[in-house]
Formats: sequence, C-alpha cells, structure tokens
Amino acid sequence: MKFITSAKELTVGERFLRYVTIDTQSDPGSDTCPSTEKQKDLGRLLVAELLEMDVTDAHLDEFGYVYATIPANTEKPDVPVICFCSHMDTAPDSSGKGVKPIVHENYRGADIVLPDDPTQVIRLTDHHDLKNQLGNHLVTASGTTLLGADNKAGVAEIMDACYQLIHHPEIKHGTIKILFTPDEEIGRGVDKADIGKIGAYAAYTMDGESAGNLENETFSADGAKLIINGVSSHPGFAKGKMESAIKIAGRIVAALPYELSPEGTEATQGFVHPVAMAGHVETASVDFIIRDFEDEKLEHHANVIRKVATDVLKDFPNSSFDLQTKPQYRNMKSVLDKHPKIVEYGMEAIKRAGMEPKLCSIRGGTDGSRLSFMGLPCPNIFAGEHAFHSKQEWVSIQDMQKAVETILHLCAIWEECA
Repeated sequence: MKFITSAKELTVGERFLRYVTIDTQSDPGSDTCPSTEKQKDLGRLLVAELLEMDVTDAHLDEFGYVYATIPANTEKPDVPVICFCSHMDTAPDSSGKGVKPIVHENYRGADIVLPDDPTQVIRLTDHHDLKNQLGNHLVTASGTTLLGADNKAGVAEIMDACYQLIHHPEIKHGTIKILFTPDEEIGRGVDKADIGKIGAYAAYTMDGESAGNLENETFSADGAKLIINGVSSHPGFAKGKMESAIKIAGRIVAALPYELSPEGTEATQGFVHPVAMAGHVETASVDFIIRDFEDEKLEHHANVIRKVATDVLKDFPNSSFDLQTKPQYRNMKSVLDKHPKIVEYGMEAIKRAGMEPKLCSIRGGTDGSRLSFMGLPCPNIFAGEHAFHSKQEWVSIQDMQKAVETILHLCAIWEECA
C-alpha cells in the first residue's frame, strides 16, 4: 500500500516529531478533566490539522477530547462504523517538558547513549526488539525526559491514516470515527468520552508495543487505599506510648510477598503494587494498584494486604487499619470474545501489511479496556512504542509506517466483509 505525501503535508515520522515537543503530561493529583490544561494544546493542533485535511467536523470539547469523522466512500449501505483512538497525555512517571527528539538513522545494533544524560543507555541486551530494527530509523529523547511515544506514536499514526484515506479514494471504507483522549495514563482516559457521539460498532486503540502485535486481553484492575491509625505522642515522652503510623506503613510494605510484586511476576501472574505513601505519626496511607487477568483473584490479592497488615499490627495493639478497594477496569477479553470478527479483522490487517500477526495479552490496561465495557468493543493494536514511561523510551519510524498501513487495511477489510 503506497503512501502519498506532498511538500505541504507531513509524513507519520514528521507528525510524531512535531507532537512530542508539546508537553501533555497528565496529573493524578488534579480533579479536573482534563487533569492538565496543556493537554488541550495538542488537541487544538490535531483539530487544526484535521480541518486542513477537510475533516470538517473535527473539534475539541471542553473536557479535552478530540472527535472527528471521515465519511464513508462506499456504495455499500451497511458497513459498520469503526473508530480509531489514541491518548494524548504522557505519563507522570518522568518529565514530558522540553522533549528533544533525536532520530538515529539506519540503526546498526550498537547501544544508544542519550547525549543529555550519558548514564541513560539504550542497550540491545535490555531492549530485545532492537534486534528487529537493523537499518530502521529510531527516535529517542535526549536523556532527561521521556519521549512520549506512548501514545503520540498512535496519535501520529491515526492522523497519517486520516490523510491517506482522504487522498486515496480507491481505498473503499465505511464511516470512520476518530477519538483522541486525555488522561489515559492516570486511568481516567474515557471518563468523559461520549459513546453516543462516536456511534461506532467497534474500535481499535493504537497503543501497543512491537510491530505485528494485537492485544485482546488486559489485566483486570482495582485500586486500594490502606489507612493506618497510629498513636501520637511527644517524642520526648514516647516510650511505651507512640505507635507511629509511618513506621507501621513501612513495615507492611516491606512484608508484602515478593512473589506478588511487579518485579517478581511475569506473563499472566497478577500483582499488588504500592504506588504512593503519605502521612505522619498519627495517620498514614498507602495507595496500591492490584492487577490480575482473572477478576476473582483481585479480592484474593486485597486479602493478602489485609493479612499482612493484621500480622504487623499485632506489634502495635493500640493502632488500627482500614483497606478500601475500588474497581478501575476489567479484562476486555470477556467482551471481545463475544465479537470475534473485531479481532479477526485486526489480525488480517496486520498480515496484509506484511507482518506476522501475534495475538497477545498486555500486563496493563488501555482506554480499550473501559471502552469495551461501555459498549464499544476495542482491542489494542501495536503503535511501535517501547520502554514506556521511561527516559529510554524509543520508537521506530518504519514500525509507525506499518501501523498506518494496518489502519488502512482494517478500513478496507470492514468494507469488503460488509
């Protein structure tokens, strides 16, 4: 499938290099939607570019969501509406301000030292997919920030696919909806998404890793907050009286089983992960994320926290704890299994783009997890991004081009099969 560009238009790589320089980091401490107003800066640019492509209904709403429609160009009346979506925000884990993208042309297999912080080295031994990138053009940040390939690679791919569809009328397709979301990295990516406005039968997030991968299964996820009530006392007269909530919290976290930690699990194993601590002598709290591919195991994992806390507090008889859990998202496979064609067409599109399709599980979640349970079944397709949330994040321009081709083939397949 050929790509068309002109002097006035951007390639997928050029779009990506443009988008990553815009700081769109989300903020878990904010209660607004979007959590940071700066996410709208990218949203406004995307709308402007879509309008320039003659996508006439492109708009940014008050919550920071971008919506757009590419009308059908087929005479078939019953082609299902499909949607492609990506998130605009970057993770709070590492700075997204002042990103300086670097293109490493014709990668030859050597370690990549990032110039602004030479301690940041992207090594072939640590990043195994680099062995598949020989001769490709890799993009990294400079060493002091993340790159933002998660998920601006997906954004760039969808934007380029829009341009290709408009300039390749020979690709017959039904109505195509576009959705760009804020705040996915803090678990709120579809809180304000208007499913009625999207009006699609199926969707695909472009937010996966290696080229050729399609993910139809995610973790199920709960959040948990452990609240510890200790006993405060003047430190000069504390003997036999003080029971520090901070120290109790530390004891509990240290006593959690390694085999139930992120660093001690892999594949389909779930975990309990403390992500934040706060407090003082009298009261402290620990925030957890709890993950597993099987819903029923989430309560088991929460009970591990309860048991550890109970055992630790035997040494602090005047203190107490409370554990509060809250559902976050659920494994989308239970929904997608009811709509097998959505995944089958995705796998066929990857194959038509010249790759060996690989059906995978993801040890995480995407907007597609929640969209699937909101009535919009939504597997996740590779975007080519690697080393998410870190200063060593990287992406291949050639993999991004393959993702664009996959989108175009998907549009054609849904029209062919209608």
